[in-house]
Amino acid sequence: MGLLKSFFTNCVHPQGRMGRAMLRFMNFCHAPLTNWGLGLIEFRDGWTMLDIGCGGGATLTRLLKRSKDSKVYGIDISQESVEKARKFNAEWLDKQVFVSQGSAEKLPYENELFDLVTAVETVYFWPNLPDCMQEVRRVLKSGGRFAILVEVVDSDSKWNDLCEGMTAYPPEQLKKMLDEAGFVNIEIHRMKPSNAAIIGVKP
Repeated sequence: MGLLKSFFTNCVHPQGRMGRAMLRFMNFCHAPLTNWGLGLIEFRDGWTMLDIGCGGGATLTRLLKRSKDSKVYGIDISQESVEKARKFNAEWLDKQVFVSQGSAEKLPYENELFDLVTAVETVYFWPNLPDCMQEVRRVLKSGGRFAILVEVVDSDSKWNDLCEGMTAYPPEQLKKMLDEAGFVNIEIHRMKPSNAAIIGVKP
């Protein structure tokens, strides 16, 4: 159990050999959730997009391929993740894909830069989640969308104990937080067994 907990704790801040293994695991295992969630969004060409908690970088590639002539930014608190995401997107790096180390609490981007911000399997680990949502709202353009994609939707989930620093939120609670942060037209979408997408629009 100790080794298993150590492995999954690398969800929060991937480091070292075990962290690199976790990033490969994320790129593969998050694909169904990510592809389904992105399919709920009507993409347009030329978008500027941000993936917060970009992990191993697979979501950056998926975003890039859905919007022609787009720019995609990724940010992650883990340097291991940043390095992996840069390698995964080496073909487009510093041309259409830009990856930085940083936190959702203080995004290093100007106001109203992005058409879409995504957060795939990551809001569980954001400190001061309401403040982070305000940061997302700040960097979104008017009419821009914030898409939260999650697989764990129960506040009493066993994952809370398995992954140190993790807090799972029911989709309804995330919707309420988005509403309080000033987002509108908030929708909850569900896919069995427990996947959920919570999407809000900046007015």
